[in-house]
Amino acid sequence: MTLAWPTDMPRCLDYPTTGIDAVLAGAARAYPDRIALQDGALALTFAELHDRAQRAAGGLRALGVQPGHVVALHMVNNLWYVVAYYGALCAGAAVAPVNPTLPPAGLRDQLDDVKARVVISHPETVGIVLAADAQCVDAVVCVSATPSAPATETVLPEGVRAFGDLLQAQPLVSYRVDPELVAHLQLTGGTTGRSKAVRVLNRNLVSNVIQMASWRSGLLTELDEFGGLRMQSTVDRGPHALVPGEGVNIAVAPLFHGLGLVGQNVSTLLGSTVVFTGRFDPDRMLADIERLGVTHITGSPAMYYALLASSRIGAHDLSSVRAINSGAAPFDTTSLRSLQTIFGNAWVTEGYGLSEATMGLTGAPLNSDVATPPDSVGVAIFDTELEIRDENSAVLGPGEVGEVWARGPQITDGYQSQPELTAVQFRDGWLATGDMGRLDDAGHLFLVGRSKDMIIYKGYNVYPQPLEEILCSHAAVAQAAVVGEKVPVVGERVTAFVQLNRDFASESASDLQLLERELTDYVAAKVAPDQKVRSIRFVDRLPVTATGKIQKNVLRNSLTVDTA
Repeated sequence: MTLAWPTDMPRCLDYPTTGIDAVLAGAARAYPDRIALQDGALALTFAELHDRAQRAAGGLRALGVQPGHVVALHMVNNLWYVVAYYGALCAGAAVAPVNPTLPPAGLRDQLDDVKARVVISHPETVGIVLAADAQCVDAVVCVSATPSAPATETVLPEGVRAFGDLLQAQPLVSYRVDPELVAHLQLTGGTTGRSKAVRVLNRNLVSNVIQMASWRSGLLTELDEFGGLRMQSTVDRGPHALVPGEGVNIAVAPLFHGLGLVGQNVSTLLGSTVVFTGRFDPDRMLADIERLGVTHITGSPAMYYALLASSRIGAHDLSSVRAINSGAAPFDTTSLRSLQTIFGNAWVTEGYGLSEATMGLTGAPLNSDVATPPDSVGVAIFDTELEIRDENSAVLGPGEVGEVWARGPQITDGYQSQPELTAVQFRDGWLATGDMGRLDDAGHLFLVGRSKDMIIYKGYNVYPQPLEEILCSHAAVAQAAVVGEKVPVVGERVTAFVQLNRDFASESASDLQLLERELTDYVAAKVAPDQKVRSIRFVDRLPVTATGKIQKNVLRNSLTVDTA
């Protein structure tokens, strides 16, 4: 069978030996007067963003930040986040993006783990930084409020420096970032315990940004005469390709997550305008898509579920959107098809990646002669290899389920200060992802769940994701999460937590009992007897992380509490 691949694109790309500063420098020369960042009335062109980043780099050097030091970013999405991010990178520092909703104790643990010397925060969150009182931190800096991220407090606490003061420094123009330096210390979600800091080198980041920009645009990259990275001259790659210098997208994915942060770099390389609109609100986002002429959207399933549930979904012109990509968590095919119907001009796809692979490993190939199955997360992108292996690391054939292993230039340098864990998960250039899946003959990857989420019922392996797909195809179900409930004799009972669609949410207790039977029968008709859902619990809302991943550990723990 023919392998799925983007039309007229090579299998391998060129990756220059540059740091991520080359992406910003190239964009500043390719699109100097185009708006790079928009935050209400506040805006920066690509040339202005480059200048502010170099000034921030100079200001950080004045604070004692040297190449290899760590700068933590602690704030919600806003224009100054991106300026601070590029400023730290242009100074040769590693950026540690931390979740601004963490309590002080959790923040202190993360800052100490990454040994952050400087923390850049926001007026609404800087108090948490001060309360954390991490001993490694030499300086706390605070950005100004913006229209998308307002603040009730305008006076800086004692000892906190203003980010605006850093921008008064002379630009750091002569320094070039070593591609072997760490760019991100990407803190994993920590849903399975204490967070780990993934060492994303500059060369990993540059590689993945090139991979994703070329994958979505159908174009190759090149260096300009000064060593900046840019897209090659534009050719028509069809209605769903991202066109350099023309895109507009809304920054919805949190910038403290790889999906948002790497995505920002892809937007920079493509010369796309990134708009900050504040805390996610589905009704407002639909209006903003029409108002701004948004061309592409990247987000998590949680965001798309909220858009689909909005009563305003049919009230706006969404025809400007040409591409929609879902990542960060599994997305059921029924909802994916609904998005395709609503965004009629868009190509709706699902990709797969993880922090240990910088961000992206797979995607649906642009203009491929082989159609991407709707329940697939696509094929391995440029220069990326995937293998399915059993518990003994033996490679399995097409259609067989095992753990997904990956190799490519985006595979990171392991975990900060955790050599034992690094040795387990990173072996001979390959990454053991911890995700279970299968490959078809065309190279499409189908995920069936995390290895830790696999349920063992009477000795049979039960994978949650196919069951969740079936449940979500029922008209009553908005979202579903399947977990194992420990019970005597059988080991783990297959239990589903179900969030109902709006039209079914007010059902009476007796109606819910009937619906539970209907749903279990609905699944049973589509699976083998050992794969059936045995119990259903209806919930108002499934618990999710800030990045949109369902917190299955919370669901499992609730079962333990209920049966205690």
